[in-house]
Amino acid sequence: MKLILASNSPRRKELLAGLDIPFEVKVLPGIDESYPDDLPVTQVAEFIAKEKAAPYLSMLDEEEMVLTADTIVVLDGHIFGKPADGQEAADMLRMLSGKTHQVITGVCLTSLQIQRAFSVTSDVTFKTFTEEEIDYYVKTYKPLDKAGAYGIQEWIGYIGVTALHGSYFNVMGLPVQRIYQELINLGLS
Repeated sequence: MKLILASNSPRRKELLAGLDIPFEVKVLPGIDESYPDDLPVTQVAEFIAKEKAAPYLSMLDEEEMVLTADTIVVLDGHIFGKPADGQEAADMLRMLSGKTHQVITGVCLTSLQIQRAFSVTSDVTFKTFTEEEIDYYVKTYKPLDKAGAYGIQEWIGYIGVTALHGSYFNVMGLPVQRIYQELINLGLS
């Protein structure tokens, strides 16, 4: 079975490559990432991952499987996606500062024969950030392409994460341990 990663994320490419499973990247433009307003926050990432998989079905052949994923950050029932600009990124970091939040990554493995979807949740606790730390991170690392406006593998994670319960790689954007197990369960690895 040939694995296709449907993501331009450099972090997802790096993480999936770490499994030593050959894959190729194919990304379709204009994939809808909306979700119903009444959907429980714990189901949003998995819902979006499934929605991202649907347009690929018509292009798959019998020997291909596409991996789609979506990561969200949740604090007190509120979803933090990717910030629109530096101000929104700084606001998100202020809200996450000194608190524990959840990072939920939904994953969908889709072939013409099967579809397996799941989500993985990790709890991340941040120290209380100073305004200078937030300003430095937003200006230096430009976290606009990251859910919750941060990358745990960057400076803010080095200085700010005081506790992590769950998968570090999930917080980076792809729960590779679970993906590997699912591929084994499907007889693909």
